[in-house]
Parts: sequence; structure tokens; C-alpha cells
Amino acid sequence: MIEKLQGIKQRFDLLSEKLAAPDAMSDRDLWREMVKERASLEGIVLAFQEYESVQSSLENCKAMLNEHLDSEMKELVHTEMDELNTSLNDLEEKLRILLLPKDPNDDKDVILEIRAGTGGDEASLFGADLLRMYLRYAERNVYKVEYLSNNMTEMGGVKEVVLSISGKHGAYSRLKYESGVHRVQRVPETESQGRIHTSAATIAVLPEVDDVQIEIKESDLRIDTYRSSGAGGQHVNKTESAIRITHLPTGMVVSCQDEKSQLKNKEQAMRVLKSRLYDYYHNQQEAERAGARKSLIGSGDRSERIRTYNFPQSRVTDHRIGLTLYKLEAFLDGDMDELIDALILAERSEMLSGQAD
Repeated sequence: MIEKLQGIKQRFDLLSEKLAAPDAMSDRDLWREMVKERASLEGIVLAFQEYESVQSSLENCKAMLNEHLDSEMKELVHTEMDELNTSLNDLEEKLRILLLPKDPNDDKDVILEIRAGTGGDEASLFGADLLRMYLRYAERNVYKVEYLSNNMTEMGGVKEVVLSISGKHGAYSRLKYESGVHRVQRVPETESQGRIHTSAATIAVLPEVDDVQIEIKESDLRIDTYRSSGAGGQHVNKTESAIRITHLPTGMVVSCQDEKSQLKNKEQAMRVLKSRLYDYYHNQQEAERAGARKSLIGSGDRSERIRTYNFPQSRVTDHRIGLTLYKLEAFLDGDMDELIDALILAERSEMLSGQAD
């Protein structure tokens, strides 16, 4: 580990030297890459410098014990050594975590899709609850939200909603754990007998990608136009502004009808398609590379049940880590960080355990 850290420090110093050079900005793209790489290494380098400083202090204490000290002074040195050893162990753990492979998508923005599952109207109303939850979470974290597709029921439930969520620190690093089936247990307002019903909604969280990361051939696409449906006034019935894009090699279909402009609908649909294809091909590669091994926090498969929201008991349970929180109302109001932090910690622990094996 020390050799690896020394190599990272050398790379950090080299990047710092290059960025300080007078002609550093002559190639703007290279300059941006170096700035980004240096920033990604800075936290590790600072922790390693602190580790080396503590280790140096520990060596000094050991040297002092070889000198002629009175018993009181020796006791003080031993006390300091105990404290330094504790700090050293904490820093070693911190460095192991910092050296874990970073998800290359963590800094990306998010395409978040909500779809009603089994349960009819109750499932679509639950989808609306989840939509509000993510909007409130975005608000708490100062994320920007944009609707890419918005298909609601007459009762205000969600058939399908697609959002773009962007933020300074990368929304994907936090929201990626939301992919999967979310289940609700509650008494619907239409239930006269007071019986608890179970219904579900499916969440898909995809990293938003740019043109550099995924190339789509025009020949692989079939683009159809049609008239928008649903509320929208006179415009709805007059122009074929809605867009349906089919990616022929995978059979993937994306539709968008929210905008009045056909061009704008096509742009929105292409954003969603790129992210879905990136996720599709990325998951294929990961399955091959990891032998389809599931991690502790789940595979992220949209068919996998990940969480249950139980209204009678005011609890939310994440089945991947077995964590139950009795604060359902606050959670649905966007107070999700406690659970997300626990999922991140579980993933890190699993990765550390894998390294030890």
C-alpha cells in the first residue's frame, strides 16, 4: 500500500509542476484533464502526508525511550505513543477506503426514471410519492431538476416520469442506489374495509452521458413522429411533434411528447436513449468482468426488490443491508441521507473485504 501511495504522490507532484508551468494552458483540453486528475488525487495525498507525519512522530517517541528519562517522562511518552498508534490505525483505514476503485460515473448527472408497477391506481399514486421524494431530496442538495418525460394519470399518479438531475458534486454517486423495485404497504383511500394493500413502482437511475462516451449510428435508429396525447390544449391535435425513437440493435424504445417542438422532443429522447444504452452496455461489461457477482448493495437490476415503505408502522426498510428506519414521513420528504450513507458504507466494507480475500 505504501508503494502505491508513494506512486500517487509522485504523480500528484508531477501534475502540480506541469500545471504551474507558464505554457500549461496552451492545450486547454489537456489542462482540464490534468486539473481534474490532480483534484482526484489531492485527498489521498493529504491523508498520506498526515500518515507520514504521524509515523515520524511515532519514531521520535520510540527514540526518546532509548534516552535516560525519569518514570514520569516515560509515562508521558507512552501515552503519546498510544494516541499516535490510534491515529495511525485510523489513517490506514481512511487510506484503504480512499484507494478503493472509484466508480467512473460518480461525478455524472443522472437520468432518473419512475414507472408504476403492480397495483393499478395505488401503484401510480405511490409513484407520485416517490417523485415528490426525489424532488425534495434534490431541493435539499441544491440539485437542478429537469423533466424529460412526464406521463401522469388523471388522479395525479405517475405512469412514467423521466427526470434529469444535475449537481455540483455528482448526483449519480448518491442516487445510483435507488435503482430497483420499491414496494409500498398501506391502506388505499379507496379501500373501505381498511385492508392493507401492497403495490410497487420501479426506479431506474442512469448516469447521463455525453456524445464522446457513446456513439449511436443514425442507421441503427428508427424515428417515428405522432400526435401528442393527453392534456395540452388545441396544439395537441394539430401537429405531430411527439417523437418515438427505436434503437434497432437492442430494440430499446424511447418516446417524448412533452415539448411543442419536434426537434426539442428528439433532443430529449436522445438524451434518455444515450443514457439507457450506456447503462445497458456498461452492465454487460461488468457482468462479464465480475462473473455476474452481486455486491452487498445489490445488482441494481430494475427487477430486484430493494425497499419497502410500510405506512401503518411508519417504517422504511432497505432489504439489501437489512436497515429499517422508523421515520417514513421524513424519508418521503427527502430526508434520505442516513440510508444512502449506510448503503455507501456497506459497499465500501464489501469492497475492502474483497481486497482482503
